[in-house]
Amino acid sequence: MSDDHCRSSESTLSKATDGPVPHVRVLGDFGLRVEEHSVPLPVDSRRLVAYLAVHPRPQPTAALAADLWPGVGPVPAARLLDEAVAGVDVPGLLAADDRGRLHLGDDVVVDLAEAMLLIRGLSASSTLRTVREIGCPETALLEDDILPSWTAPWIAVERERFRQLRLSALEGLSGTLTAADRHDDAVAVARRAVAAAPSRERSRRALVEALLAGGHVADAIAEYDRFQELLRNSVGATPDSELDRLLAPLDTGWPLGPGVHRPVQRWGVGMPGAARPERRGRRLAAGNPASGR
Repeated sequence: MSDDHCRSSESTLSKATDGPVPHVRVLGDFGLRVEEHSVPLPVDSRRLVAYLAVHPRPQPTAALAADLWPGVGPVPAARLLDEAVAGVDVPGLLAADDRGRLHLGDDVVVDLAEAMLLIRGLSASSTLRTVREIGCPETALLEDDILPSWTAPWIAVERERFRQLRLSALEGLSGTLTAADRHDDAVAVARRAVAAAPSRERSRRALVEALLAGGHVADAIAEYDRFQELLRNSVGATPDSELDRLLAPLDTGWPLGPGVHRPVQRWGVGMPGAARPERRGRRLAAGNPASGR
């Protein structure tokens, strides 16, 4: 850090942490809270705290300044970093290691870190037993992206990485709940994944499997049709997919009764609700959703 702001920065970093624990939110909107009080920060200080919340390892100050202020020379970027540190007037929020690298205080609570712990917990082999015993875990932390309205280049990679992790976690949890015969919970979790990524086939498949396992065949077919319509409107085609195989029409299969058929793909149909070609003797076949068929 520059000599101009070294003294004030050291004062900020050395404040005691015996008081209330700061909470930083970067999922959805940015927020800083101490106890029940929201704490405003200057713009650059907010960006600094968000960066350290998303990158939990200690950050060398030169690389940190370059990421936060790209296109600015090293000297003015270092000055901006000093000013951002000085603007964080919250005891225990910022800290530096013995090499001068910046990080959030050890006691600071970050919602992204809690979400990552949840994701790791959901991937554990004991998850099936847990949901059988206590039901569906709380998944609110997996519903939002990292600062979706922020456009800084440094956030894009971490945002997409977390997005893939959280969607995979929701899809996996839905499958686990289905296997535990908690079908309503499985549907609810899968719907959260679909709402976050409507065109993601794995999320839609998890929802269709949960619906089929719960006996909601008409709803499963409706979800299939919505997905096909979305693909037609976005890419102009409906390529072969796992959903097609999940709902494949077979001459012998799941005996759902007369009149229940696989939805016909309508590549050439421009208007929803148009008459479908008649298919005789072909029924919806969806074996055990966990079988992968």
